[in-house]
Amino acid sequence: MIERVLVPMDDSELSERALRYALDVHEGAEITVLHVVGEPSRMMGAATGIALSENSEETIRELAADVLDRAAEIADEYDVTVEGEIEVGPPARRILDRAEAFDAIVMGTHGGSLADRLLVGNVAQTVFRRSSIPVTVVR
Repeated sequence: MIERVLVPMDDSELSERALRYALDVHEGAEITVLHVVGEPSRMMGAATGIALSENSEETIRELAADVLDRAAEIADEYDVTVEGEIEVGPPARRILDRAEAFDAIVMGTHGGSLADRLLVGNVAQTVFRRSSIPVTVVR
C-alpha cells in the first residue's frame, strides 16, 4: 500500500496535473509537494536572484511561494492538506535524494522553460530511469 507520495512541482500546468492525479489515485496517502529551486548562478534562470541576493534563504522561499501556494489551493479542493518542501540544486538529483523516504513519486512529464529542458535535460526522464521507487509520469 502506498502511504507516502512525493510530488515534485514547478509552476507548470503538468505539475498541477500530477498533483491532482496523486490526490485522486492515492486518496488517504500523505502527499509531499517538493519544489526544487535551481542552483544559484549569475548566468541564467530564476535562481539568478539567489546568487545576487543578500538573504538567499528568503529569496528561495519567495521563489517557491507561488508554487507551494498553488499546491495548497489544489489540495483544498480535495479537502486535504499537503506538506510543502523546498530544495535547492539540480532538480532530478534533489528529487532522487528524497525518494527513499517515500513509497512513490508522481510527477509531470516536463516543466520549466525550453532552455531549462535543453540545458539540464528532462528531469522526469532522469527520475524515472534512476529512481529506486515507483514513478508515475503524468501528462
